[in-house]
Amino acid sequence: MSEKNELIVPDELIMNKILIIRGIKVMIDSDLAELYGVTTKRLNEQVRRNTKRFPEDFMFQLTEQEKQEVVANCDHLKRLKFSPNLPYVFTEHGAVMLASVLNSDRAIIVNIQIVRVFTRMRQLIETHTEILRKLEQLQKKDLEQDQQILLIFEYLKQLEQVKQQELEFKGRKRIGYKRNNE
Repeated sequence: MSEKNELIVPDELIMNKILIIRGIKVMIDSDLAELYGVTTKRLNEQVRRNTKRFPEDFMFQLTEQEKQEVVANCDHLKRLKFSPNLPYVFTEHGAVMLASVLNSDRAIIVNIQIVRVFTRMRQLIETHTEILRKLEQLQKKDLEQDQQILLIFEYLKQLEQVKQQELEFKGRKRIGYKRNNE
């Protein structure tokens, strides 16, 4: 049990290694290799030996431009700058498949953590989506209330104009025959 506790990687470390590329949450091969305790070369060898397990929605190779963008935006990936190889990236499902291909205790334990982190991130996104939806509803209500308040002010202006006209009518100088009491 103590061995498992030593292998636990902080969730924040895993979260910091999840990137969004092509609109998909992925992890770079070198980061996964580090987490699984193997070299990137060994990880990629296992992938090449088991290509049928890694369709494009599980794993894809970055383009040169994507590689440059990742290196520019992620400090921990500066080492990729001078690498002649284009890195592979793995989706959540690809990371799960890697654990079965690598088949080590550490890979299994770390993989379970990675899956949990991806799941928590999905839940957070769903929560944020729900919050955004509720904010939108509040904004719509606010706009409706603003329109109703503007309508009330318009009615008040009209009422004020009518009262002003009545006052002007009563206060006007009368012409014509006047009675004694006027």
